[in-house]
Amino acid sequence: MHTIDNIYTNEIVIQKSRFICKIFPVNDIQNIDTILTEIKKEYKGATHYCYAYIIGNSQKYSDDKEPNGTAGIPILNVLKNKNLNNILVVVIRYFGGIKLGAGGLLRAYTKAVVECLNLANLKELTNEINLELSLKYENLNQIYTLIDESSIKEKIYDDDIILKLSIEEKKYKEIKNKLEHICINIKEK
Repeated sequence: MHTIDNIYTNEIVIQKSRFICKIFPVNDIQNIDTILTEIKKEYKGATHYCYAYIIGNSQKYSDDKEPNGTAGIPILNVLKNKNLNNILVVVIRYFGGIKLGAGGLLRAYTKAVVECLNLANLKELTNEINLELSLKYENLNQIYTLIDESSIKEKIYDDDIILKLSIEEKKYKEIKNKLEHICINIKEK
């Protein structure tokens, strides 16, 4: 199973309709509404905002007033066929005045997604564990030798340091004993 490493955008024009495809790596379903709201602000006046996502075991699609089955399902099918997860795809359509018919819409939405995915860098999806580590200030450098600083999502400086991070499950198993010796407390979230 794979995901993408970044946000990608591509545009195609079919029969004077513009199809702008945006692909997002997403780990949390709760981020979907925020992303969709931002897209509607950025692409005001579009005729349709069709999307599909797969996050973990959850999936959803929307035809956004296109004929049933002509937009959301084709987008979702591309994601499934490419074995992708933790991904949101939104295709913004500006109607060009020429009706494409059900088959034409299905092909257009599929092509928009495939072409955008061809630009994307895929990366293997790994199981990650969210951790909260409590440690003394003097142990911070030891932590940085064990984990990549980019995996830290939040640092809280108080009497002790609290680090909230996400690391690959395999990596966590490798360094767990060392972390237990350095940290005051380890919570798996």
